[in-house]
Amino acid sequence: MNIDLLRRLCETPGVPGHEHRVRDLIKSEIEGLFDEVTTDPMGSLLCRRNSRKKPKKGDPKKVMLLCHMDEIGFLVSHVTDKGFVHVQPVGGFDARNLFSRRVLVSTDDSDYKGVMNPGGKPIHISSPEERKKVPEPKDFVVDLGLGESTKDLIKVGDMVTMDEPLIEIGEKIVSKALDNRIACWLGIEAIKALGKSKHECEIHVAFTCQEEVGLRGARTASFAIKPDIGLGIDVTLACDTPGVPEQDRTTVQGEGFGLHVKDSSFIADRDLVKEIEALAQKEEISYQRTMLAAGGQDGAAAQQAAAGAKAVGIVVGTRYIHTVTEMIHKSDLQAALDILAAYLKKA
Repeated sequence: MNIDLLRRLCETPGVPGHEHRVRDLIKSEIEGLFDEVTTDPMGSLLCRRNSRKKPKKGDPKKVMLLCHMDEIGFLVSHVTDKGFVHVQPVGGFDARNLFSRRVLVSTDDSDYKGVMNPGGKPIHISSPEERKKVPEPKDFVVDLGLGESTKDLIKVGDMVTMDEPLIEIGEKIVSKALDNRIACWLGIEAIKALGKSKHECEIHVAFTCQEEVGLRGARTASFAIKPDIGLGIDVTLACDTPGVPEQDRTTVQGEGFGLHVKDSSFIADRDLVKEIEALAQKEEISYQRTMLAAGGQDGAAAQQAAAGAKAVGIVVGTRYIHTVTEMIHKSDLQAALDILAAYLKKA
């Protein structure tokens, strides 16, 4: 398992609208894997691998993997004269996870390390009532330690990301931005796994932008490609942890990839679900069906583009999602890779 690639993907900053560094990293990794690679006007990286075997009839079926590049983060909204940086979130944050975080502020030219905290009094001088208040994400400010000179270096629109490394603990991987650099990793490694396979389908891997703010890049990419089948590659919840009712756990870590059949953005194609399920059973790849009551993913954009497509999600259960401690099980990631490679070889 290529952990080094996953580490570099996760540790590269890239919030919605600022995915350029992640895109450049992916471009350097996929050299020779595709027949055509282009960047669309939104910034998504569109990669096509032609059919390697003439279909029995008609044109090759278009199979599209949608792998979003962006991570949740912030954009600078204001810099005070004293050098405090105010931000606006791009993506969904639970403010309880934002206290006392180390962050990276990225300009066009440089990266600056800083710390993020909410405005207000520290514990020593605050009242019990004040300490009960949970601030909103917009109430947090970044301090770069540079004082008044901050205003000369940082401008409105610069991106702010969490500054945490990827680590391995036991059979788990922990990092910020596993949502959704996991999918970028899978999009690359699945094509590598094909080798010289004589697949009939025309494979499109779209490394999309701005998923965290509404599947935006996936919509434009899907409209351009007009796939027959869309595979939304993403993370999902693994709430197999204390304090969560069994019916809400979504996935259990170590029990295989998630075959995602529903969330608030789409309902998967029944026949496609059955097809991938049968393939997983035949290849002895561990899997679990998954559903979410809320949330969405790029597979929905493929399903609804142009005249429509069959769509399903291939997901990896992730604990502590949308935090800097996102955690996956290595065997679940491997299972997701195995089913993608097996499906593409036969599609």
